[in-house]
Amino acid sequence: MGGWLAVISVTTGIFSIVTTEILPIGLLTPIGASFRISDGAAGLMMTLPGIVAAVAAPTVTVAARGTDRRTLLCVLMSVLALADLLNALAPAYWTVLAARIVLGLVIGAFWSIGAGLAPRLVPGPRRATANAVIFSAVPLGSVLGVPAGVLLGDLAGWRAAFTAMAVLTLLVLAALLVSLPPLPPRTTTRLTVLRDLLRTPGVRTGLAVTFLVVTAHFGTYTYVTPFLEDVSHAGPRLVTALLLAYGVAGVAGNFAAGAWAARALRPAATTAAGLLATATLLLPVIGTTGPGAAVLLVLWGLAYGAVPVCAQTWFLAAAPTAPEAASVVFTSSFQATIALGALAGGAVVDAASTSVVMVLGGTVAVLAAAVAWIGGGRVR
Repeated sequence: MGGWLAVISVTTGIFSIVTTEILPIGLLTPIGASFRISDGAAGLMMTLPGIVAAVAAPTVTVAARGTDRRTLLCVLMSVLALADLLNALAPAYWTVLAARIVLGLVIGAFWSIGAGLAPRLVPGPRRATANAVIFSAVPLGSVLGVPAGVLLGDLAGWRAAFTAMAVLTLLVLAALLVSLPPLPPRTTTRLTVLRDLLRTPGVRTGLAVTFLVVTAHFGTYTYVTPFLEDVSHAGPRLVTALLLAYGVAGVAGNFAAGAWAARALRPAATTAAGLLATATLLLPVIGTTGPGAAVLLVLWGLAYGAVPVCAQTWFLAAAPTAPEAASVVFTSSFQATIALGALAGGAVVDAASTSVVMVLGGTVAVLAAAVAWIGGGRVR
């Protein structure tokens, strides 16, 4: 039981991180209005954390290679609470961006360590289930975090949503202190280990698939709220309901993919990318009404719910002797691509429209599906 309590605590910690990271997607319009900036400029709230997290993942993990993982995770939760408060109290947009930089540090370090802890907390045949539980924090951030944040933002202003996240993060810190056992590092993650991993064909293919599918997702999903408001003509309550439907589907996709990827990684990853391509390509065509948008967002949620667990499984399968290093590569590549996707999507939105960004993202997702199928045979 103690192991599962620790798993739930780590899951809740990642949920808090994921929700804080993607909350601006649901609050993009009110935050932009507060500081009188465009949707593309507001997209920097997604770009900066990804850039910092990509650098922090290897840097913090290597620098803290001798530190007990329990201590490190608790320190990171304290820093996250401070970032949430800074965001809530920000007097100017540059202060919001500063808070997002601090968030990026937490994302990179916490994900690199926490994402690979399942085998240590719940050893034996149930570790795959524990791994799926930890990764359920990603879609749960969409199904619970973002809709709740949007609702709270509508009722009390967007700053209240970040204040609530600060309170939740402090509760998570308490849970980690109570439930986590001492977790001294089992292996030493050095830069040479990471360099050797990058020479592995399976890891390089995983990087290519991750780059394409995450670019496709965050280049489009970052701007889904403006799309729903402008193209689907959805009001605040309908936007909240649609994001909730997306998140529910994401939870289902996460658990389905966790079991499927463990048995057949290649078709699981290919299907996830293919469904994401289908949803984004069709959104400007049949997502112009509430029902059409709802169907496609559910499909999108199923697809993206599978992406993080498929990507993590891919890297762990490609580097079974260095699980923490594999998690570092996963986190760094994932977060760097979030930044790139959000930045590229913002440029397209400002230059063209949210419909154009959906079509371009869907095209990139098609390429991701092709690479996953062609290169997936290298990984077992």
